Amino acid sequence: MAEYNPILSAPQGANKKPKRVGRGSSSGLGTTAGKGNKGQQSRTGSSVPYVGFEGGQMPLYRRIARKGFSNYPFKKEFVCINVNQLEAKFNDGETVDRTSLIAKGFISSKATELIKVLGDGDITKKLTVVVDKVSESAKAKIEKAGGTVTIAEKKSAESDK
Repeated sequence: MAEYNPILSAPQGANKKPKRVGRGSSSGLGTTAGKGNKGQQSRTGSSVPYVGFEGGQMPLYRRIARKGFSNYPFKKEFVCINVNQLEAKFNDGETVDRTSLIAKGFISSKATELIKVLGDGDITKKLTVVVDKVSESAKAKIEKAGGTVTIAEKKSAESDK
């Protein structure tokens, strides 16, 4: 049976000493320090000015026409909270809404995302849930425990006037 050695070490040749550049001509990496003579790559700073740079040629992303429509600015983002998280942080009979979730530290007070409750875990407490969206399984579990689920009304531009 092989003897047990508790000292870990890297394999032979895994750890190399760094190249010491610019330490005289006899070192092999003196004068230009391995960067060749003149040119963009020999200068300090980044060797390429930005991602997509093509050496002064008009970059591909600027040569091709912009086309089509993106729904990205209009997408809805949700903060997802599971039923087991509500079970852990809320007491029996409490209301789960944006203000209570901020108070319990689930979401930031500056958060603008919508809130969705998902059905991972179990719940035994009777909670009143008022959020933007609820999964079918979460709704069933909350109602089975004796709680109620209502969808929060969205603010329209007309009601703000």
